Amino acid sequence: MQPRDLSDHAPYVPGRGTEEVARELGLDPEDLTKLSSNENPFGPSPKAVEAAREAAPNIDVYPTTSHADLTEKLAAKWDLEPEQVWVSAGADGALDYLSRAMLDPSDRVLTPTPGFSYYGMSARYHHGEVAEYELTAESDFAQTPEAVLDYYDDERIVYLTTPHNPTGSEFSRDAIREIAESVDEDTLVVVDEAYGEYSERPSSIGLLDEYDNLAVTRTFSKAYGIAGLRIGWAAVPEEWADTYARVNTPFAANEVACRAALAALDDEEHVEKTVETARWAREYLAEHLDAPTYDSAGNFVLADVGDASAVAEASQREGVIVRDCSSFGLPTCIRISCGTEDGTKKAVDVLNRILAEVVEA
Repeated sequence: MQPRDLSDHAPYVPGRGTEEVARELGLDPEDLTKLSSNENPFGPSPKAVEAAREAAPNIDVYPTTSHADLTEKLAAKWDLEPEQVWVSAGADGALDYLSRAMLDPSDRVLTPTPGFSYYGMSARYHHGEVAEYELTAESDFAQTPEAVLDYYDDERIVYLTTPHNPTGSEFSRDAIREIAESVDEDTLVVVDEAYGEYSERPSSIGLLDEYDNLAVTRTFSKAYGIAGLRIGWAAVPEEWADTYARVNTPFAANEVACRAALAALDDEEHVEKTVETARWAREYLAEHLDAPTYDSAGNFVLADVGDASAVAEASQREGVIVRDCSSFGLPTCIRISCGTEDGTKKAVDVLNRILAEVVEA
């Protein structure tokens, strides 16, 4: 017996972890600086850690109350009705819910390339098909209505990522409006705002009152620093009130994750420090790295280093883990997550030394 044909499913390629690299190179994990997965360099809020500890003795109970509490808190924060908030196991879980809600077999989705591979993966899991629109280095990966609509062919879902991973580029709110108004009435526009806290532009959640073909996904993995607990959510039109119960995996958002997320929402100081440091790091990387970089509104910077694999491997041996973007179709680029000041400066020193050696060779 064999599973169904999964040959069209490209597996998700994560950034390499500290423990993995340390074992491979025989290094102490404490000596490594991991800047490959866009994680929060300050870790989670202490309030979130304490909430997780307090929740641990109650993990024998299904998370009904904590799930409802988080839903209501997010709704109040974003001026939504609770029915508009779909809490999930990571933002990827929210993407799956939207696929379940929207896709019939053979329906197409339109995704960016380069981009987050899980958009297409989720569609294919639900027997959908995938088309792509291209963001190019020649245009500095500009995200415009034309970049999307020139490829649009009545797809059921169109994915917009802002800020975009791995390039850091953004859609303007006017651009999102134009796309939402230009697509067919049966097309859902999904705006992925996983890095939204780092952007200075307003969230597309504010457009849900105007458009019933728009949904927005968010996560606690980045600015809130609780990636390991896998907690995210989607904001959807109010008209979809009864849909969530029909597509939700029972209790997918667990008790510890919900309680930690509730506490993280209360620690605005932690998020502010995280965002301010990321903005400093973006500027530092752009000014001091000896390689061309692209403007970014996320907590990372994309740099063109010529041979991404060689530079990433050499950097790893020197104790700095960055993301080789070959898996994104960008074999000359690495993505450098924004670290602490010390971590970011160390990364620049290591990378500049490696880049100088490459030029000399």
